[in-house]
Amino acid sequence: MPGPSRDRDAAGRPRNARPRDGLGRPLPHGARGVPTTPDDLILPPAEALREAERLLAAGRPFHAHEVLEAAWKAAPEPERDLWQGLAQLCVGLTHARRGNTTGAARLLLRAADRIEPYAATPPYGVRVAALTAWARALAGGGPGEDVAAPSLTA
Repeated sequence: MPGPSRDRDAAGRPRNARPRDGLGRPLPHGARGVPTTPDDLILPPAEALREAERLLAAGRPFHAHEVLEAAWKAAPEPERDLWQGLAQLCVGLTHARRGNTTGAARLLLRAADRIEPYAATPPYGVRVAALTAWARALAGGGPGEDVAAPSLTA
Protein backbone atom coordinates (compact mmCIF):
# COMPACT_ATOMS: atom_id res chain seq x y z
CA MET A 1 0.00 0.00 0.00
CA PRO A 2 1.52 3.37 -0.98
CA GLY A 3 2.20 5.98 1.69
CA PRO A 4 0.53 9.37 1.87
CA SER A 5 1.10 11.70 -1.06
CA ARG A 6 3.69 14.38 -0.48
CA ASP A 7 3.19 18.05 -1.18
CA ARG A 8 5.38 18.99 -4.15
CA ASP A 9 5.96 22.18 -6.14
CA ALA A 10 5.69 22.41 -9.95
CA ALA A 11 9.30 21.19 -10.33
CA GLY A 12 8.63 18.16 -8.12
CA ARG A 13 10.57 19.46 -5.10
CA PRO A 14 9.02 18.61 -1.75
CA ARG A 15 7.26 21.31 0.25
CA ASN A 16 6.13 21.12 3.82
CA ALA A 17 2.53 22.23 3.98
CA ARG A 18 2.36 21.83 7.76
CA PRO A 19 1.72 25.03 9.67
CA ARG A 20 4.69 26.55 11.53
CA ASP A 21 5.07 28.43 14.78
CA GLY A 22 6.83 31.78 15.06
CA LEU A 23 10.23 30.08 15.25
CA GLY A 24 9.59 27.89 12.21
CA ARG A 25 8.87 24.67 14.10
CA PRO A 26 6.31 22.44 12.37
CA LEU A 27 2.94 22.20 14.08
CA PRO A 28 0.43 19.35 13.74
CA HIS A 29 -1.69 19.35 10.59
CA GLY A 30 -4.77 21.47 11.15
CA ALA A 31 -3.12 23.63 13.84
CA ARG A 32 -3.09 27.38 13.44
CA GLY A 33 0.38 28.62 12.55
CA VAL A 34 1.90 31.90 11.49
CA PRO A 35 2.11 32.84 7.81
CA THR A 36 5.27 31.64 6.09
CA THR A 37 7.25 33.15 3.26
CA PRO A 38 6.07 32.04 -0.19
CA ASP A 39 8.48 29.58 -1.83
CA ASP A 40 8.73 31.74 -4.95
CA LEU A 41 9.37 35.06 -3.20
CA ILE A 42 12.13 37.10 -4.81
CA LEU A 43 12.51 40.71 -3.71
CA PRO A 44 15.00 43.36 -4.80
CA PRO A 45 17.83 43.67 -2.24
CA ALA A 46 16.53 46.76 -0.41
CA GLU A 47 13.03 45.26 -0.11
CA ALA A 48 14.43 41.91 1.06
CA LEU A 49 16.36 43.70 3.81
CA ARG A 50 13.30 45.72 4.85
CA GLU A 51 11.11 42.61 4.98
CA ALA A 52 13.74 40.65 6.92
CA GLU A 53 14.06 43.50 9.43
CA ARG A 54 10.28 43.67 9.79
CA LEU A 55 10.17 39.94 10.52
CA LEU A 56 13.08 40.18 12.99
CA ALA A 57 11.33 43.03 14.80
CA ALA A 58 8.18 40.87 14.97
CA GLY A 59 10.16 38.07 16.66
CA ARG A 60 10.21 35.83 13.59
CA PRO A 61 13.90 35.21 12.75
CA PHE A 62 13.13 31.91 11.00
CA HIS A 63 10.87 33.72 8.56
CA ALA A 64 13.45 36.49 8.09
CA HIS A 65 15.92 33.76 7.18
CA GLU A 66 13.54 32.53 4.46
CA VAL A 67 13.43 35.99 2.87
CA LEU A 68 17.21 36.32 3.00
CA GLU A 69 17.69 32.80 1.68
CA ALA A 70 15.57 33.67 -1.36
CA ALA A 71 17.71 36.79 -1.87
CA TRP A 72 20.88 34.68 -1.56
CA LYS A 73 19.70 32.23 -4.21
CA ALA A 74 18.80 35.08 -6.58
CA ALA A 75 21.91 37.21 -5.90
CA PRO A 76 24.77 37.68 -8.33
CA GLU A 77 27.85 35.63 -7.46
CA PRO A 78 29.82 38.50 -5.83
CA GLU A 79 27.01 39.04 -3.27
CA ARG A 80 26.01 35.47 -2.53
CA ASP A 81 28.18 35.10 0.59
CA LEU A 82 26.71 38.29 2.04
CA TRP A 83 23.12 37.07 1.63
CA GLN A 84 23.96 33.56 2.81
CA GLY A 85 25.68 35.01 5.87
CA LEU A 86 22.69 37.22 6.67
CA ALA A 87 20.39 34.22 6.37
CA GLN A 88 22.71 32.28 8.70
CA LEU A 89 22.59 35.11 11.25
CA CYS A 90 18.81 34.71 11.34
CA VAL A 91 19.04 30.92 11.64
CA GLY A 92 21.56 31.35 14.46
CA LEU A 93 19.12 33.65 16.22
CA THR A 94 16.34 31.12 15.61
CA HIS A 95 18.41 28.37 17.23
CA ALA A 96 19.23 30.63 20.17
CA ARG A 97 15.54 31.35 20.74
CA ARG A 98 14.76 27.65 20.50
CA GLY A 99 17.31 27.01 23.25
CA ASN A 100 19.92 25.32 21.02
CA THR A 101 22.96 27.32 22.15
CA THR A 102 25.54 25.05 20.51
CA GLY A 103 23.89 25.18 17.10
CA ALA A 104 23.29 28.91 17.48
CA ALA A 105 26.94 29.63 18.24
CA ARG A 106 28.15 27.58 15.28
CA LEU A 107 25.81 29.31 12.84
CA LEU A 108 26.56 32.77 14.20
CA LEU A 109 30.31 32.25 13.80
CA ARG A 110 29.85 30.83 10.30
CA ALA A 111 27.68 33.84 9.43
CA ALA A 112 30.24 36.31 10.80
CA ASP A 113 33.00 34.67 8.74
CA ARG A 114 30.83 34.83 5.62
CA ILE A 115 29.82 38.51 5.86
CA GLU A 116 33.03 39.98 7.29
CA PRO A 117 34.75 40.38 3.88
CA TYR A 118 32.04 42.92 2.95
CA ALA A 119 32.91 45.26 5.85
CA ALA A 120 35.15 47.59 3.83
CA THR A 121 32.37 48.49 1.39
CA PRO A 122 29.07 47.21 2.77
CA PRO A 123 26.39 46.91 0.10
CA TYR A 124 22.82 48.14 0.57
CA GLY A 125 23.60 49.85 3.88
CA VAL A 126 24.11 46.49 5.63
CA ARG A 127 25.79 47.02 9.00
CA VAL A 128 28.44 44.41 8.26
CA ALA A 129 30.95 45.37 10.96
CA ALA A 130 28.27 45.70 13.65
CA LEU A 131 26.59 42.43 12.64
CA THR A 132 29.92 40.61 12.62
CA ALA A 133 30.73 41.91 16.10
CA TRP A 134 27.21 41.08 17.34
CA ALA A 135 27.38 37.52 16.01
CA ARG A 136 30.85 36.84 17.47
CA ALA A 137 29.94 38.32 20.86
CA LEU A 138 26.69 36.39 21.03
CA ALA A 139 28.37 33.14 20.00
CA GLY A 140 31.13 33.61 22.56
CA GLY A 141 28.70 34.34 25.38
CA GLY A 142 26.40 31.40 24.81
CA PRO A 143 23.32 32.82 23.08
CA GLY A 144 20.13 32.63 25.07
CA GLU A 145 16.44 32.48 24.28
CA ASP A 146 15.89 36.15 25.13
CA VAL A 147 18.54 37.55 22.76
CA ALA A 148 17.45 40.66 20.88
CA ALA A 149 17.50 40.75 17.09
CA PRO A 150 20.06 43.05 15.47
CA SER A 151 19.30 45.76 12.94
CA LEU A 152 20.56 44.67 9.52
CA THR A 153 20.89 48.11 7.98
CA ALA A 154 21.91 51.58 9.06
